[in-house]
Amino acid sequence: MSYSGHPDSLDARSRSLLRTLIAQYIADGQPVGSRTLAKSSGLDVSPATIRNIMSDLEDAGLVAAPHTSAGRIPTAQGYRMFVDSLLEMRPLGEPQVEQLRRELPTGAATPALLGSASSLLSELTRFVGVVSVPKHDEFPFRHIDFVALDGNRLLVILVFTDGQVQNRVIETQQPFSPSELEQTANFLNKNYAGMRLDEIRKRLLREIQEEGARLNRMLASAVEVAEQAFQSPDDNDMLVSGQTNLMGVHELSEVDRLRDLFDAFQRKRDLLQLLERCSRAKGVRLFIGEESGFPALGGYSLVTAPYGVGNRVLGVLGVIGPTRMAYERVIPVVSATAQLISGALNRPTTPP
Repeated sequence: MSYSGHPDSLDARSRSLLRTLIAQYIADGQPVGSRTLAKSSGLDVSPATIRNIMSDLEDAGLVAAPHTSAGRIPTAQGYRMFVDSLLEMRPLGEPQVEQLRRELPTGAATPALLGSASSLLSELTRFVGVVSVPKHDEFPFRHIDFVALDGNRLLVILVFTDGQVQNRVIETQQPFSPSELEQTANFLNKNYAGMRLDEIRKRLLREIQEEGARLNRMLASAVEVAEQAFQSPDDNDMLVSGQTNLMGVHELSEVDRLRDLFDAFQRKRDLLQLLERCSRAKGVRLFIGEESGFPALGGYSLVTAPYGVGNRVLGVLGVIGPTRMAYERVIPVVSATAQLISGALNRPTTPP
């Protein structure tokens, strides 16, 4: 048998044995020997023939032989072939989807909804659930209010269409009277409600250019206040649930490897960049071992799917677990959860 790097280059017998070996290893986590394969593969071949095929699969980089055992385990390359061409993937049935839907809070603001999704992914898979949180300005704002503080400082209360409420303190170049603040808030609520913050900034800039010297006091006040109130803070974040689940996976029990991943959860920046890459792909994306290019994930697999509103991707959710995971179960759960989150975000929330 020769292997050219394409799954079709494996003959049917080799593909069948590789599928059986990986399924067996995922099930019990023990290196799989030739005798076990001979019994469970359903093929009418001798253990000696199986040993020869296993040796060829090892030469091809699809399986490896741990030095402590005569059996073999899959490599990252073997898992990749298994998922891409040997595994029959089925979407979740309607009863399972309905159960997922019941677990997610209805009418909740985005932070609560995404927090539930992270916990739910962890609970269902027994691994780590991760969700990247969109910036506030990804959502249209519904209402704005201003409260004068001391000096030129103002408290800005922003209510977004997804139910989020954000308080920001800004400092203006000049003081504003309560009536001016009320008029400015009314002006912004009347003319800009339902728009995203970046759209508001662009429109204000355009109107400033159009008004020129005729810039009236109301628009000038609105521009000065809105310029700061609608700034996009660096509020990207990531929700992580179930980190301790990995401590129960025996092949991940090495303290150093777990420490590296837990440190990555604390730093978040590198993982957020990886999730950002995933947001540009449609549908489920899978990184196995070193494929992510992220050293802390070297011994793990990451399954992700994007969520969003309409055609606009807002973030990514997924699961981090050992490479020895039940992909046929985890992938449909991640895909269905992303679809449910998108559906919930597309439904308007009740104004607070």
